[in-house]
Amino acid sequence: MTPGEVSLAHNGVLFLDELPEFRRAALETLRQPLETGQVVISRASGTMTFPCRFMLAAAMNPCPCGYLGDRRRACTCPPAQIARYRRKISGPLLDRFDLLMEVPAVDPSILASSPAGECSASIRERVVAARRLQSSRYAGTPFRNNAALSGKALQKYCRLLPEGRAILLRAVEELALSARAYDRILKVARTIADLEGTSDIQDVHLYEAVQYRAFEQSLRD
Repeated sequence: MTPGEVSLAHNGVLFLDELPEFRRAALETLRQPLETGQVVISRASGTMTFPCRFMLAAAMNPCPCGYLGDRRRACTCPPAQIARYRRKISGPLLDRFDLLMEVPAVDPSILASSPAGECSASIRERVVAARRLQSSRYAGTPFRNNAALSGKALQKYCRLLPEGRAILLRAVEELALSARAYDRILKVARTIADLEGTSDIQDVHLYEAVQYRAFEQSLRD
């Protein structure tokens, strides 16, 4: 038995392009490794466990032809075909993503204008500062970063004020999100606060974190 792609991505990034083109059974096998950080393979000759703590990034088209919602080209896919395409990504698998975002086609005028934006060096400084903050916060605990939080630790380090709790509960109800999605929103909000160097999770951090899950509802419909 040899390590597969998820173990080869241990401590790195696994990028899956055209996500719905993978067999659904293959995608579903990712669920447990994403939770436990381990792959267990059992054969007649024995059982082996491989480490696989990786960041999963994926991309997909809005429909098989790729033009659903495009302002310049019409989608040619029948509704039933679009539904089949999207159903390949199950709800439990979507729950294991922290961020779900729709990325529209870039307007050619933007490509030509080369608008100024924040440079990579500046972004890197903020990320490094946030990682240092998390390392200090979780010193002496089994956790290395916000993503690893679970159970009581999540309640301790991602504590919300009553107003924030009401915002999150309302979002979960309106978007029909799961308990796992609730936890992930908390972790993302905690990370957004860390990137700003803020000790408490504020309402604005929650609103941004919820926004990153709003697209999930359209994938489920």
